[in-house]
Amino acid sequence: MAVHDAGPVTEKANVLKVLLKQRHLQGHRAFCREYDKHAAKIDDALKGGYPSKAQFYRWLSGDVRGLPYADHCRILESMLPGWTAEQLFQKHTGGIGFVPEPPSTKPAAPAAPPVARAEGMADVTAVFTTRPEFSHEMPPHRLFDDADSISIVGLSLNALCQQYSDRSLTDLLENGTTVRALFLDPAGEYIKAREREEGLPPDVLTTLTTLNMQTLQRLHSKLSPSARESLQIRTYDEPVRFNITVIDNDTCVVQPYLPDARGVESPTLVMERQAGKPAGLFDTFSQVFESMWARSTEVTA
Repeated sequence: MAVHDAGPVTEKANVLKVLLKQRHLQGHRAFCREYDKHAAKIDDALKGGYPSKAQFYRWLSGDVRGLPYADHCRILESMLPGWTAEQLFQKHTGGIGFVPEPPSTKPAAPAAPPVARAEGMADVTAVFTTRPEFSHEMPPHRLFDDADSISIVGLSLNALCQQYSDRSLTDLLENGTTVRALFLDPAGEYIKAREREEGLPPDVLTTLTTLNMQTLQRLHSKLSPSARESLQIRTYDEPVRFNITVIDNDTCVVQPYLPDARGVESPTLVMERQAGKPAGLFDTFSQVFESMWARSTEVTA
């Protein structure tokens, strides 16, 4: 069965990625819709249990240890008949234009049990030493492309304003995505303190932040009237402690600001809300965002 596609396979591509691409299910939103269809056939209680965006793209990149939870495996096997979960997560060495029929269905040795998420991680699913390492593995388009809501606070918000295209952000907003952007006030006291802490000349961060805010303001002016309500811009004037990005109320990325170090040197933690489990760090940091947003100052677009 030959299927033609111009896209190349990355070195880490696995069978799951290739099969989903052939079925036009490689986007998180499309995958989740199909996932829920099959979850309902197995057990209605499994609907809505699809992986977060960050987890989904780790599945496709092969950046996983062992197999997903058993319920995920059951649903994937329903979505892709003839393939076992173990086979789906094997590295695919052929071209993306051709995937063989499912392997023989003769009895196989029992698969290794799924690797459960380590206990005591409090929602943390990945840790990176620096921001560039994080951005390489999870660039902004992976985080934002299928998002229904984006809430972000930090200093200049470069990931949203410089590393994500205006066109992509406009498309999101016109399609109903809500974006809340909370900048460190470029006219305030604490951005000057951060410039001194990083050893920067005066006004370097002030100018960058002002330009980024103006980028969003300019984009806001070009939106349709209904989409303009979906983009909110605010500032705060407090010590800058964290860059926090909350996506769809299930994925949270946190980067602390270190003393005497530029933001790119910050370690990065990825957290995913765990359904049915005690509140962890996802709730802690999403609440930090909400608290800061509540006492922030609205910017006239």
